[in-house]
Amino acid sequence: MTILEFELGLSQLRAELDELQRDGNGSPGRIERLKQRLKNETDAVFAELTDWDRVQLARHPDRPHTLDYANWCFSGFIELHGDRNFGDDPAIVGGPARLGEQSVMLIGHQKGSDARDNLARNFGMASPEGFRKARRLMLLAEKFALPVITLLDIPGASPVLEAEERGQAWAIADNLLTMAGLRTPILTIVIGEGGSGGALALGMGDRVLMQENTIYSVASPEGAASIVWRDYKYAETAAEALKLTPRHLIELGVIDGIVAEPPGGAHTDGQEAARLLRETLTAQLDELTAIQTASLLEARHAKYRAMGVEHLRRDPTAGKSGPDEDGGPNRG
Repeated sequence: MTILEFELGLSQLRAELDELQRDGNGSPGRIERLKQRLKNETDAVFAELTDWDRVQLARHPDRPHTLDYANWCFSGFIELHGDRNFGDDPAIVGGPARLGEQSVMLIGHQKGSDARDNLARNFGMASPEGFRKARRLMLLAEKFALPVITLLDIPGASPVLEAEERGQAWAIADNLLTMAGLRTPILTIVIGEGGSGGALALGMGDRVLMQENTIYSVASPEGAASIVWRDYKYAETAAEALKLTPRHLIELGVIDGIVAEPPGGAHTDGQEAARLLRETLTAQLDELTAIQTASLLEARHAKYRAMGVEHLRRDPTAGKSGPDEDGGPNRG
């Protein structure tokens, strides 16, 4: 298990508690006191997390991925393959499933579970084939009146030359056009990294939510630092400037809500994270499926036309900061 620097103390407490519960050597009182101590220290640590810390949590290799949630939140998931044009992309998975009694089309980015799987899935960086496969499944969902649920977890679309030659930008743009007019509800959840156009290609939902330790951004902090300040060492500063955490994005009107995670993050208890996600999905889907299609599309169009407008009215200078003379962050 990967342990982040700010998790070291919590990890030691968690290991001590697990040992007592496993071996049966601890009295109920001692176990309860240790549980309370772990909760208190977890709350204290997470209350002080920086935006860069949240970036590390969003990228944590032990976070559940789309296929984990497909097994834990849904039943009867059947993965469909191929874009009917060039090939299949394992960095995006999708297919019909059931959420309780409701049939849905589940589509999501998929990172690998180990080194070999990550290589096979290109570390979750999707190609045009993946985006076209997702579009095919969205149109299939529309045909059979299935709500679409998309799970976002991508550092960014594949940047290789071959992806550009096969129409990466066009595939992403075509997905946005399709989702804008799709005549079925779309529910989007960021479950890890929501990186740039690769995330937007699955992200134009009627409702867009984020798990509380995830990020959603036009660029990675490292990428933004290299562009704006010409040096990766400013990644932490860029993470703050990008306003990429749920707390910032709900204030900016980019997302509609935050999905709770277990204390310590989704990577500490995947099953509990899935339970919390399933509750949210069910409640949101009940609301969306009750809306008439014409009203749904009207609200979707209005949502994206209005995005950012009110913030710019309040702060016309937003987004105008840049590097100072020595190339570092301009804090003036």
